[in-house]
This record gives sequence, structure tokens and C-alpha cells, in this order.
Amino acid sequence: MVNAPVDPPIIVALDVPTAEEAVRLAKAVAGSVGGFKIGLELLMGPGPGLIGVLDQLGKPVFVDAKLHDIPHTVGRAARQLGRAGARWVTVHASGGADMLEAAVEGLEVGARGRPAGILGITVLTSLTDAMLAHSGVPVTAGKLTSRLSRLAAEAGVEGVVCSVKELGVVNDVAPSLIKVTPGIRSEGEDAGDQRRAATPEEAMRRGADLLVIGRPITRADDPPVAAAAVAARVRAYGGV
Repeated sequence: MVNAPVDPPIIVALDVPTAEEAVRLAKAVAGSVGGFKIGLELLMGPGPGLIGVLDQLGKPVFVDAKLHDIPHTVGRAARQLGRAGARWVTVHASGGADMLEAAVEGLEVGARGRPAGILGITVLTSLTDAMLAHSGVPVTAGKLTSRLSRLAAEAGVEGVVCSVKELGVVNDVAPSLIKVTPGIRSEGEDAGDQRRAATPEEAMRRGADLLVIGRPITRADDPPVAAAAVAARVRAYGGV
């Protein structure tokens, strides 16, 4: 994890429905994680104002907005999220170079000098090669990730989101990008809707820079203890 932008390189996914739950959970695990992720559920509920509240806890906020629209719209949306305090904002790389460039520019303007970067989503970890084929995509997840990562790098994004299985592909075509991996689970743990999951150790071994971890921490009986245990595994592996 030579490119890890936070220590420890763990982003906890606050996939809960209310701002109160999100803030309470964030405060509880803050000592063992490097940042917080909020996704569509919170963005469509409490709204972007939650970004600033979480930012006050002293950890970067990863906004998993998954923007995908015409360049003008995406650029303006990214600008608003930058103003709200987002450190990272996700955009579907499949939207094309113009859209990615608009997102990069919009976020930079909105952040007003604060560190902020776009993360291009490659292939969702809930998808398999068979699912892609059924949707009319004629290439494997690996090949699609390779193409989209190269496109994202050329557009000036800070990093990409990909499954652990495609980390090597990203490193081959765009080694300068931060590599962010969701779908992190322990051995034998229910993967839920994550089709291409992996353990923290496998993610680090393959070259992940940031691990996005939700349910193994947030749905544990004791989230602070679970977060500390994951952080200890990362440190024991030598990832930080």
C-alpha cells in the first residue's frame, strides 16, 4: 500500500439510513479507520449536508455518489459535493473521458483548494462476467476494468474503484492511480451481494491502496471492536 492516502487505509462504509446513526457509528469507529464513506442511501436521505458534519470528525469523507450523466451535469454535481467537503467522489468511468474531465474540474472548483479527487468506478463488485454478457457487454470484467482504468487515468482522475480480482490489471495499465477496493470480507463470511469479494490480506497482497469495509464492521455486534480487529489485521500484514 505504498500509495495509501490515509492511515490506516480503511474507509468504513456508513450504509445506514439516518444521519444520527451515521454520525454515532463514525464517532464509535473513528479511532480505527482512516475515513468514512457515505453512499446513495444517505445522500438521498439526510443529504449532502452530512458530508460537512462527518468532516468535522477529522477524517476524510468518501462520497460514493456514482455520478453518471452528461458532462455538464456531472461537473456541476461534483462541484457541489466539493463545496460540501467531499475528499473523494465516485463517477462511473463508463461515462467517458469528457464526463470524467468535467467531474475532475468541477470537484476542484468546489473544493476551493482543499484536497479532493475523483475516483472512477470500473466494474461493480456485484457483477460477474456472465452478468456483463447478459447485459450486452462483450468483454470480461478484467478487460473492461483495464479499458476504463486507462481512460480514467488519461482524464486526470485520482484513482479507480475496482474489485480485488482486477487490481493487477489496474496496476499494469495505470500504476499511478490510487486503487480502491470494496467487497472486503473475512474468510467464510457472508459476501451478501458482493460477487467478487476478498479478505483484507488478499486485497493488500494484490496492491490495494484503500479498503472500503462496511458490513463486517457496521453490522458487527460491537462495531468499535470489529474496526479495531480489522485495523490490527492490516497492520500485522504490514500494509501501513
